[in-house]
Amino acid sequence: MSETQVLSAAASTHATTVGSLPNDPNAAPVIDTARPGDAAQETENTTETPSPDTGDLWQRIRNGFALKPLDSPLVATHVDWYAQRPDYLRRTIARSKMYLFHIMEEVQKRGMPAEIALLPIVESAFNPMAYSRSHASGIWQFIPSTGKDFGLKQNSWYDGRRDIVAATDAALDYLEKLHGMFGTWNLALAAYNCGEGCVSRAIAKNEAQGLPTNYLSLNLPAETRHYVPKLMAVKEIISDPGVVGLSLDSIPNQAYFVPVSLHQPIDVKLAAKLADMPVKEFESLNPAFTKPVVRSDSAQPILLPVDRAEAFTDNLKNYDRPLVSWQQYSAKKGERAVSIAKKFGVTMAWLKQHNEFKLTRKGRLTANYSLMLPLAHKSGPTVAEANSRHTNTVKVKRGDTLAGLARHHGVSIAEIKRWNHLRGEHLRPSSRLVVAEANGQAGRKAASHKRFAHHTVTRHYTVKRGDSLSGIAEKFDVSVAEIQHWNRIKHHAAIKPGTRLVLN
Repeated sequence: MSETQVLSAAASTHATTVGSLPNDPNAAPVIDTARPGDAAQETENTTETPSPDTGDLWQRIRNGFALKPLDSPLVATHVDWYAQRPDYLRRTIARSKMYLFHIMEEVQKRGMPAEIALLPIVESAFNPMAYSRSHASGIWQFIPSTGKDFGLKQNSWYDGRRDIVAATDAALDYLEKLHGMFGTWNLALAAYNCGEGCVSRAIAKNEAQGLPTNYLSLNLPAETRHYVPKLMAVKEIISDPGVVGLSLDSIPNQAYFVPVSLHQPIDVKLAAKLADMPVKEFESLNPAFTKPVVRSDSAQPILLPVDRAEAFTDNLKNYDRPLVSWQQYSAKKGERAVSIAKKFGVTMAWLKQHNEFKLTRKGRLTANYSLMLPLAHKSGPTVAEANSRHTNTVKVKRGDTLAGLARHHGVSIAEIKRWNHLRGEHLRPSSRLVVAEANGQAGRKAASHKRFAHHTVTRHYTVKRGDSLSGIAEKFDVSVAEIQHWNRIKHHAAIKPGTRLVLN
């Protein structure tokens, strides 16, 4: 069974669990031979909060185990299930290494049993992109409504259910609430899976019949009957990995990531580049951002590996280009997809690759869609330009100017600035610029003529009232720096009407 199949194998009110056994939903409930007065049977072991000083995170987790063993044959059944899927288990453990320290820290701050830190293994196999048939999402598998109840924002740019920090806080808040309601962690965990109403009704039914009301005695949905045994099976495996032929590599008992404040949107790929880390790892730490842009409706920190945060901050300070190259376009039902693609200078293939939408037979949108498209006029040479012009990359040499490069390639300063997301006119030596050459032979002749004119004709211009250096520079397709250089004008100095300028 593939990992995707495993993830979709079960559904619940709260969440879907991974690794579900092929249960028969119509099978009789598993009822333990518990005696009335069952609450004592589920009382957790009382242990002192373990010291976080141990050097290995796995050992710290083992030291914090506090739940009593569950007297159910289902525990052994699930241990055997995991044992038969060693690759699945290894992938799960590998993914957990990014998140476990943070989760364990939060669990211990609240005085909760360390078994809770392992719950995402059952819920999502620590896959931050896990999504169930019941629309549960993230490593803690919140459905939309429960997520909102616990403060997890969800919009077209950001899904707090996939936010590692926010969702962990919400999950622990919810579990604490459930523990307060039901008195034992086993019942709290059951309610986390099937909902508090589900567990309350099962308890009321047993009470009415004079039956025990501990977890194993309740008539719960099949998935929920297997839920706590799965967690206890995971506990046994972590306690003694050799049981399933697994060897656990040591995980340092220290933070893997730190939050870094970010007060403006930034492309996901650019953020990863500035942090000098793989895009996939960046996305694994920041899965809540659902578009190729890190953005939310408020200042949102990003998570970065501890050893990459300083590099990211330094690189961001020194980055002098726009941070985003995408925009959201609200497309209306009935719009022609071809017209949208043409409007933004992309192909239909590109539009389909980066967005999900459905079309009528005539190529019109079947509903309103929020589409991601290149930022208008700032996305580099458009597809149309790239198809009609030869596009190359130019390495900036010391002394190069935008005006000089524009003249050399037969294009305008504005085009070079647009293609390369430039705000000002300063160029850094050794940086690279994307330039689309002028169209065809006529364009090359025009460029050649402009270069010849530049070297043989000296132009002059008399400043008029209301003129500015930037306006004159744009009019004559030169840079402000060049005008200042040719006319020995000091930086920031004003120009007076009547002044005759040299425009080489």
